[in-house]
Amino acid sequence: MPLPPEAIERLYSTSAYAQLQRGLTGASNAVPFALFDVACVAVVLGWIAATARDLLRRRTHGGIALLGRLVLRTLVVAAGVYLAFLVLWGLNYRRVPLATKLELDPASVSGEAVRQLAEDAVAALNALYDEAVSDRTPPVSPIDPRLARAFLGAQEALGVPRPARPARPKHTLLDPYFRAGAVQGMTAPFFLETLVPSDLLPVERPAVIAHEWSHLAGFADEAEAGFVAWLTCLRAPPGARYSGWLSLYVEASNALPAADRDAVRARLGPGPRDDLRAIAERWRRNVRPAVSSAGWRMYDRYLRANRVEAGAASYGHVLRLVVGTELGREARKGG
Repeated sequence: MPLPPEAIERLYSTSAYAQLQRGLTGASNAVPFALFDVACVAVVLGWIAATARDLLRRRTHGGIALLGRLVLRTLVVAAGVYLAFLVLWGLNYRRVPLATKLELDPASVSGEAVRQLAEDAVAALNALYDEAVSDRTPPVSPIDPRLARAFLGAQEALGVPRPARPARPKHTLLDPYFRAGAVQGMTAPFFLETLVPSDLLPVERPAVIAHEWSHLAGFADEAEAGFVAWLTCLRAPPGARYSGWLSLYVEASNALPAADRDAVRARLGPGPRDDLRAIAERWRRNVRPAVSSAGWRMYDRYLRANRVEAGAASYGHVLRLVVGTELGREARKGG
């Protein structure tokens, strides 16, 4: 349905969804395990139990009737899951784009601007490294209060009327797939939880968690979530600031021609180089190319089905928000 983005923004994203998010995430924060896992297992077991019941009654139902019941049940379950997804989170894909609200200036988005951003990221990483190393002590509580305060500050800077509640990061039964498929995190829509893989390095964790919290705040688009995550990290202590800049450096570096990429990378200090090598080693150790490729193709189709025209490539569009908006330029000066 061609619902007006302004109506979605006003009636859903900043009102009904915002209230719902605080309640659901608050409830799911009360348990250490992923309620998403429980729901998935319950749905699958329920479908299997209903199918087994039909098979036991096969004597009273013909084969065609049995097949019809199986198909109908599967369609009803799939439709119910999808409608629940839309109501609980998915309609955020149809809200007013952040680029529109922040008045992105397309003229300021250029190859030279991205190169300068990559150089700024290198300078920030080199300057922050020593402080970041000493700041990598795991938080005492499941939700890092310092990152949570920074998340609130980022939402206030964006004018979010009802700030989102942060979620406690959890592991999931999907963890083997996360590691093999190079999935760094997931926002589980039905209970609005933050799910992260078990092999995340401390240097990656703040940026990944901030990214998933940004999805909880209703920024469904990957570029928007990446931008809000970066704003969050810049307002946090050195360890998170370093994590945010490292994530943005990877995006900016990947967008540069090979010669420029090598020239910028050569300016990295030994510490940031070691961290990038550790991340690459984690990927080489755990990621299975066939699983990752299939997973990203599926995710690309999922994003396009939800009106994200760039599909999985939208992750890289965070650079447009950083270099093309006044808020992004101001954050760079202060970060």
